[in-house]
Amino acid sequence: MAEFTVNPKRFDPYKNFKFRVKWDGKYVAGVSKISGLRRSTEVIHHREGGDPSSSRKSPGLTEFAPITLERGVTHDPEFENWADKVWSLGAGLGSEVSLKDLRKDIVLELYNEAGQLVLAYKIFRCWVSEYEILPDLDANANAIAIEHITLENEGWERDVAVKEPVEPSLK
Repeated sequence: MAEFTVNPKRFDPYKNFKFRVKWDGKYVAGVSKISGLRRSTEVIHHREGGDPSSSRKSPGLTEFAPITLERGVTHDPEFENWADKVWSLGAGLGSEVSLKDLRKDIVLELYNEAGQLVLAYKIFRCWVSEYEILPDLDANANAIAIEHITLENEGWERDVAVKEPVEPSLK
């Protein structure tokens, strides 16, 4: 079976450098790196008293790994605004966390080399568990200042409405 049904002459898998992240219906500016989507399911070992000396295995709880987003430091406050909903200094006793809107569903979109949307994943009930507004600063370095957020989540699913596009050809 062909790996690409609409573009059967395509041999190469999709690259990992064209993507966008969206929350609150808007694309988030400047995201340059996002960790992979991973889940793991605990293994439960069990056996009956009369079974052979080996155990049976059943699936247990499934955990979804945190997702880290990175981008260069700019004046866009989106990372900071979301992180402040989890804990805000000086907000007052009992007001440090915004229970109403600290969780967001986000969308991760992957594009092919021609800039066509090829895959999308909906990631559910995310909240910021770690926020780094500035990295270590070094006067002798030659690097970009990167901020990052770590998002806890309760699962993700592929957006099946996104189909393989017909890829353009050069004339």
